[in-house]
Amino acid sequence: MSTATAGRSSRAAQARSRDSSRPTRIRGTGIAFWLFFTPFAVGLLIFTIIPLLWGGALSFFEAKGTVLPTQFVGLGNFKDFLTNTAFLYSLRTFTIFAIFIVPVTMATSLFLAVLVNGIPRFQAFYRSVFFLPTACSYVVASVVWRLGLFNGLDSGVVNTMLSSIGLDPIADWLSASPYWWVVLISVRLWMQVGFYMLLFLAGLQAIPSQLYEAAAVDGLNPGGWRMFRMITLPQLRTTSTAVLLLLLIAAFQAFDEFYNLTGNNPETRPPLVYLYNIALGPEQDFGHGSAGALVLTAIMVVAGLLQTWIIGFDSNDDARRRRLPWRRRGPVGSVGAGAAAGAGVGTDVGGGIGAGVGTTVTADLAGTGAPQSPSADAPSDLSADGGHPAAAAAPEIIRPDGGDRS
Repeated sequence: MSTATAGRSSRAAQARSRDSSRPTRIRGTGIAFWLFFTPFAVGLLIFTIIPLLWGGALSFFEAKGTVLPTQFVGLGNFKDFLTNTAFLYSLRTFTIFAIFIVPVTMATSLFLAVLVNGIPRFQAFYRSVFFLPTACSYVVASVVWRLGLFNGLDSGVVNTMLSSIGLDPIADWLSASPYWWVVLISVRLWMQVGFYMLLFLAGLQAIPSQLYEAAAVDGLNPGGWRMFRMITLPQLRTTSTAVLLLLLIAAFQAFDEFYNLTGNNPETRPPLVYLYNIALGPEQDFGHGSAGALVLTAIMVVAGLLQTWIIGFDSNDDARRRRLPWRRRGPVGSVGAGAAAGAGVGTDVGGGIGAGVGTTVTADLAGTGAPQSPSADAPSDLSADGGHPAAAAAPEIIRPDGGDRS
């Protein structure tokens, strides 16, 4: 009897241990999940998924003045858009806008990020100051630009500044080229530069400080251009690629500032403004509007894929190097030469500075983006700045017993 009782006690203890190892489930969590999830799911379905599917269906039909398809036209709407001069001219407008706004925003954001990162105190204050315009609406900013800064009056802010330096005021900021590009690019730059500055600032703060210490020991000026070019820019490669992709997408989606500043001007009308006037303007042509939206989406996807294929997000992608001849890894001798030209910056981040050459840093300075092992073929001349060898020989291993082992 005692044996049976002990067996039952043992089984009960094992059952309790299994129950204690399982996660405790709080009663009512299933109902709470559906209460929180259902409104968002219904909103996503009604306002996003169904309109996307319905718009894709309307692109194959003639639908003027109604959202119900009337006559099936197949790919006729897409053919009309690809041969439409007004739509192609809107793509030209986007190209001009992207050529200016993308590099200017990247350069300004990186410049501000470097300045803020170098400030020892009050970094949070400066981050907030530059980021605040991002919280403003494009419509509000466009109204301020139109009525306050570039209103064309002699009392306007910009015209007053021009008069103070001896230049004539400009009355047609929003009606003549190239003045309207100054207005459009400046408002977009003011609105988005703070956001991308934070992205670059996060990338700068993720760079190991040992890299800068090693470069300074090897002779590079801590605040100089060569330090920035040899250390900072290669380490910001992934961040720069992401920022470039986001800027291109944002340029494709430009609508508010164009619509509120220049209206439906054919010379300053990007694709979204043109599609808006086709679908929601006097014509109410939802068939052609849906087809144009799909065409513009396809262009955006292709542009993003091409950028990822050419530049990529990973600096160690060997498959991309095989595809692109100008990005292939060079011979070991060229790696050593590139490292010597880059002032011989080499350090093992985990092991310190001096005798060992950090293969990752040397490879990045050489432009290969992949670790390279020192080779006997690599040149052993001194660097141009610090006079240190570009690649030091590996130290001899001294064994505790003092004997040589084969």
